[in-house]
Amino acid sequence: MSARRTVVLDIRELIRQLQAGESARQIAKNMQLSRITVGKYRTWAEVHDLLNHALPTAEALAQLLAQDHVLQPVIATGSSVEPYRAVVVDLRQRGVEMMAVFQRLRDEHHYAGTYSSVRRFVQVLEPAQPDATIRIERAPGEEVQVDFGYAGLMFDADGQVRRAWAFVMTLAYSRHQYVEFVFDQRVETWLLCHQHAFESFGGVPRKVVLDNLKAGIVQACFDEPQVQRAYRDCAEHYGFLIAPCRVREPQEKGKVESGVHYVARNFLAGRDPAALTANNVKVRAWIEQIAGTRDHGTTHWQPLVQFKAVEQATLLALPATPFEIATWKQAKLHRDCYVQFDKAYYSAPVRYVGQVLWVRGDAQTLRIYADYTLLATFPRATRPGQRQTNLDHLPIAKVDALTLTPERCQAEAAQIGPATQQVVQQWLDDRPLDRLRTVRKLLRLAETYTPGRLEQACARALRFETAAYRSIKQILQKGLEADVPMALPQPDSPPPLFARTTQELLAGGA
Repeated sequence: MSARRTVVLDIRELIRQLQAGESARQIAKNMQLSRITVGKYRTWAEVHDLLNHALPTAEALAQLLAQDHVLQPVIATGSSVEPYRAVVVDLRQRGVEMMAVFQRLRDEHHYAGTYSSVRRFVQVLEPAQPDATIRIERAPGEEVQVDFGYAGLMFDADGQVRRAWAFVMTLAYSRHQYVEFVFDQRVETWLLCHQHAFESFGGVPRKVVLDNLKAGIVQACFDEPQVQRAYRDCAEHYGFLIAPCRVREPQEKGKVESGVHYVARNFLAGRDPAALTANNVKVRAWIEQIAGTRDHGTTHWQPLVQFKAVEQATLLALPATPFEIATWKQAKLHRDCYVQFDKAYYSAPVRYVGQVLWVRGDAQTLRIYADYTLLATFPRATRPGQRQTNLDHLPIAKVDALTLTPERCQAEAAQIGPATQQVVQQWLDDRPLDRLRTVRKLLRLAETYTPGRLEQACARALRFETAAYRSIKQILQKGLEADVPMALPQPDSPPPLFARTTQELLAGGA
């Protein structure tokens, strides 16, 4: 079995199971860790008094682990014997012992590895016969087992025939079960089925045992952490412990395996394809009237009767609020400072550009994390292609261009003075040219030459009817703005007192 790396979320789950009173042996089995590893982290958690207080956040735990240099990754490696597989298979088929295989590889094929590598490789090629097992019965409310099983073809809402799956959850004590047919095994579907099952039972078992399905937990723990995070959210909300089977050990959840087969052989067998929604109604009635009242072959009691009489009262109470189903995924923050999630775009701080971030989306809210640190929170987009933006996330130089509008320019010009405002208004009214960027350049001159000088330069340009950007900039560069009075021309005002018209002047001269 390849080695793996113990990550922060695994340690947090280990602490949660310790707080719940699980033994080191059971935790090691649940999480596929060695008892030595469990003991090491128990001791570390006791030193920091983590077992007697509220479960720490992932961010706080990560900081504490980094501070103590606790995490020591173990890198998985492939077998050095793999290139010689055909030779090893041939020698073993001819009855050659493992030590002799090792010697042959060294002498004839220049193998540089160790005998232990050869022995492990042969043990994988020739697995031992399984040991005898014992049947383990659970106390009421202690455990539920869950799985997906193929359910054949069913009609969707559009009348199309599609492959369907049966989600089956079986209580280990009473054998009472919940069944729901679905068209996929996505994480959202998996979590929603859990919610429906717990609501059907009227409570929550203390432990959920599951197999290596992608929507579940075992592979997701280490290879698909976005599934792991979503399922752990669910476990924390309802208060149950996650207990995955060991790899290739489906007998560890034999009760639900039998339940899946029972649904296939009894409810589905011999039925023509029907609508999935209709089958979900029928299967609930079948559980109440047939499956729940049959004489169970192992327990020899009626599952539904035993559930109502004994087990239901031992389940954990349902939370006051329903579980908010969320999807976790990793997304790269692109150069435009946005991540993509469900065909919409959400901004994150520019300093994380190029990094892969965690994105959590539920029905109403989307959150962006760097590891365990929350970076941003947005309402969910309502349509594909929509952008949700926090301007503080964007480069300062880019924000100015993004928010550039005629109204904003007019407001800034009015703060500088009436001459500047008049120039800006003339440029904005100049059709059909779009002079918004030129207006922006004009207003930026106030940063270089002060607002007062810009106002004087605009007044001079208007006085001499040269209100072009280049002219105003040259006035400022040469310091000519102060050579002309600030009064602006008033074309509609009356002539000055005692002033004579042109005709009067010509008549006087004659």
